Amino acid sequence: MKSVALLPKGTVSDEAVRYMFRDEDVEYVYCKMIADVFQSTANGHTDWSVIPIENTIDGSVSLHIDWLVHEVDLPIRAEWVYPSIQNLIGSAEELSGGNGQWDPSKITKVMSHPVAMAQCLQFIRSKLPHAELETLSSTAEGVRMVKNNPGKGWAALGTELAASDLGLDVLETSVTDHDNNFTRFLLVGKTPYEKAETPLRKTSILITLPEDYPGALHQVLSAFAWRRINLSKIESRPTKKKLGSSYFYIDIELPLDNILVPGAIAEIEAIGCQVRILGSYPSLPFEG
Repeated sequence: MKSVALLPKGTVSDEAVRYMFRDEDVEYVYCKMIADVFQSTANGHTDWSVIPIENTIDGSVSLHIDWLVHEVDLPIRAEWVYPSIQNLIGSAEELSGGNGQWDPSKITKVMSHPVAMAQCLQFIRSKLPHAELETLSSTAEGVRMVKNNPGKGWAALGTELAASDLGLDVLETSVTDHDNNFTRFLLVGKTPYEKAETPLRKTSILITLPEDYPGALHQVLSAFAWRRINLSKIESRPTKKKLGSSYFYIDIELPLDNILVPGAIAEIEAIGCQVRILGSYPSLPFEG
């Protein structure tokens, strides 16, 4: 049986992984921190790691990209998107206003992961401006804190899965500020992922420009442009070697074995750029 490392049980990552492997027999290995997720697979304890890499509201998760680039050598095996739906979770009995509805004035503190908290700020400001806000390592940890501290008027922003697992109530559903809140996840590891069947395959690369070549980025983009190769993402990140030194993370909407891609990479390398292939993989659509 294959195994997958991921962030804690009850998080959006957990929901996304259960969706991804809904028809497969896979062991889930829950880790508290993203560093533990990466290391689990890098050290050979699991076959794959699942990494949230980008969100429609917050953009790229820079810490996770840096881990993928600088800390581990784990090829990307697949990607998929999954809706990031946050809900207000607590004890309906404890927070009831006596009319069958939860009473905002009875909530003294709201807890969640900082990214989830930021995605729900409009809701918090309109419904819970008086509540203390506390950020934790995961949304699931917030729900767990509420469960373990009854009678304090605490609530959490988290998933329906976490509420169900811990026997708490969803006081209000879908409290994120935007309805189109999706997260892109990567499956990374040294073990190939063969089951995915999709017409869309992508390739992710890193390009480091030569320091003494003015206009190198223009040349790089031209290598793709004249071949009509579509780039779905291009992002500059520091190399961490010296100030002002950057690499470019690029997603290409073609597989590496397409006839156009090796030619573009060869042209880029010919002007002195360093190219690193992060993976060529299926891009799976959300079918929910």
